[in-house]
Amino acid sequence: MSVAIKLYRKGKKHHPFYRIVVSPKRYKANGKYLEQIGTYDPMTNPSTIKIDQERLDYWLSKGAKPTEGFSKLLKRG
Repeated sequence: MSVAIKLYRKGKKHHPFYRIVVSPKRYKANGKYLEQIGTYDPMTNPSTIKIDQERLDYWLSKGAKPTEGFSKLLKRG
């Protein structure tokens, strides 16, 4: 099973809030996920990113591939 690290959008219209989740690659971004490893709140100033680094390293070692959106977020943060 190929897994990906994705941004799962929550919140209200014009007030997004994202969960950073690990889910099977074929699942849609708003679908089921295996584990939540962090959050991202772009509405705070500055943007707030909280990631459980230990779990991120674990999933990357297991072969999880970050999506393009999550990769951009990591480079910024």
